[in-house]
Amino acid sequence: MAVVSRVRTKLVLLVIATAGLIGGLMLNLSGWPDFAWVVWTVGVLPIFMALVFEIIHDLWRGEVGLDIVAALSMSVALAFGECLAAAIVAVMYAGGTFLESFAEGRARREMRELMSRVPRSATRHRNGQLEDVPLDAIVAGDRLLIRQGDAVPVDGTVASTTAFVDTSALTGESLPVLLAVGSEAMSGSTNAGDAFDLIATRPAKESTYAGIVRLVEEAQQSKAPMSRLADRWSLGFLGITIALALAAWWFTNDPIRAVAVLVVATPCPLILAVPVALVAGLSRAAHYGVLIKGAKPLEAMSGIQTLILDKTGTLTDGRPQIVAIDRHTDMLEDEILRLAASLDQASKHPVALAIVAAAEARGLELSIPVEAAEFPGEGVRGIVDGHKVTVGGNDFVGSYVRPQPVGHPVLASGSVLAAVAVDDCLAAHLVMADPLREDAASTLLELRRQGIKRVLLATGDRVEVAKRVTEGLGLDEIRAGLSPDQKVMLVLTERKSGPVMMVGDGVNDAPALAAADVGVAMGARGASASAKAADVVLLVDKIDRLGSGIKIARSSRRIALESVAAGIGLSIVGMVAAAFGYLTPVQGAILQEAIDIAVILNALRALRVRPEVPKDPAKQIAPASSDGTTRQNVTSLPLDQGSYKG
Repeated sequence: MAVVSRVRTKLVLLVIATAGLIGGLMLNLSGWPDFAWVVWTVGVLPIFMALVFEIIHDLWRGEVGLDIVAALSMSVALAFGECLAAAIVAVMYAGGTFLESFAEGRARREMRELMSRVPRSATRHRNGQLEDVPLDAIVAGDRLLIRQGDAVPVDGTVASTTAFVDTSALTGESLPVLLAVGSEAMSGSTNAGDAFDLIATRPAKESTYAGIVRLVEEAQQSKAPMSRLADRWSLGFLGITIALALAAWWFTNDPIRAVAVLVVATPCPLILAVPVALVAGLSRAAHYGVLIKGAKPLEAMSGIQTLILDKTGTLTDGRPQIVAIDRHTDMLEDEILRLAASLDQASKHPVALAIVAAAEARGLELSIPVEAAEFPGEGVRGIVDGHKVTVGGNDFVGSYVRPQPVGHPVLASGSVLAAVAVDDCLAAHLVMADPLREDAASTLLELRRQGIKRVLLATGDRVEVAKRVTEGLGLDEIRAGLSPDQKVMLVLTERKSGPVMMVGDGVNDAPALAAADVGVAMGARGASASAKAADVVLLVDKIDRLGSGIKIARSSRRIALESVAAGIGLSIVGMVAAAFGYLTPVQGAILQEAIDIAVILNALRALRVRPEVPKDPAKQIAPASSDGTTRQNVTSLPLDQGSYKG
């Protein structure tokens, strides 16, 4: 409401100044110049008073800006009888501040779209009926109905056969995504297909979208170092302006030249270009699923020289996928997987959850297990459709199999092995791994093209796993077996050589994210510690968005500097021309208005920055792969365990 009130106040002042200018011109053309002088003065005074109040407020906070030049030009113009010039300056200043507010509003459009999508209520299944409830009443486990066109109110899993959702406002993905049963649905996305049911996994206040809203609110309150630098530059420009005006008056004995110099210098593009360009950059980044928590980290991103990456969940997907089903029987792969997944429904072990998700991704119909018994950290044994089924570690399953199975070949570092026995006969080994992201290599190559000099891996995993996973990426250094404290020390050490960006996923990365010049969290997972500690959150689970964010940051900063340089340069040329008598106060006011409009329009170019985002057609329809998994349907699991162990 306060923002709306300020915009309305600026609009009222603009209307008053414009009415005074036009009314005075009409009176002057009608042959009543004395009355025109009065009307021009009346139109200037409210703007002058508001300007003086703003200057006092800034001085009270210890800030000195170029509003002083505007106040000087209006007061000096009135004092020397240049009332028309004063009226033009008043319109120019009121119009400039209103145009700046309008431009910032235009620049924040993607952020406003994010904020406007917050749902107020949800439809919940209860006792065979539907009821509308406020968001705060939703708890984990509630079954919700998401109608066509509704925004998903909380994070959850799809309970219907399929769901067709539009995540464009959150991630920048242009095409809707088809989610299978059991898939995760992000709060804030929109149902683009038929109605579907959703099982809530988090309450609203802890869901992804609530976290996004909090991050946007934080971003809108920030001020970039470049803006503070512009404030310091404005002091120098203020001194040059006053010195040039006094010199023109002193050497020519013509006060009107001093008035013209002051008029040309008001207001300066420094106070307009920087905030508009940076806010436009923030908004543009949000459009591509890169949520930057303010102008300060946006500017910091533009100067990053060293990139430190976590492994699990950053360079890798962080979720196990079945890479092979090694059969030891004539039973079909799908049947082995169906029996194993049916039994594993009785377990909450991460590997069991991943096996269930893989079976659901293949569309296999699971049965209810009977007499299921879980042996913590070892495996599960029970009856499925009349078959004795055992799923777990190789040694655990081997204890129930006769004859004893031959050991499985040596696994690649980082792989997870689960054995499956049916009717006490070894049926198969399920080999699972956490593969490198498909876009990792191309992303790192693009980042180096953008000026990143060093790329390091910092992981708590074993060194042999880290080397195998990152083979061929061309990393400058691999640091494995690190604790959270050691990751922080690595970040602090690298910062001595230049600005550092740390990218991670998980609570253990939060200290390092906070220590870096720019901390980036992979995915806004509700109220996770990593998202809170980070300066940037990638709303879409793709590492290539790092390149998008850095390109937008660097382009926004470059556009801001271009706008400042062009605006200041043109203003100085105009001031010199006015000092030599080539511009009257009225002509100078019109020239400066044109300069300010051009500067703001140039700053808005940041809204048209278009980083290349590779399309991933497979992600749009989410089919089951040959191993029966899709990225959306696989349960998260840190692969620091070599077998089905807890």
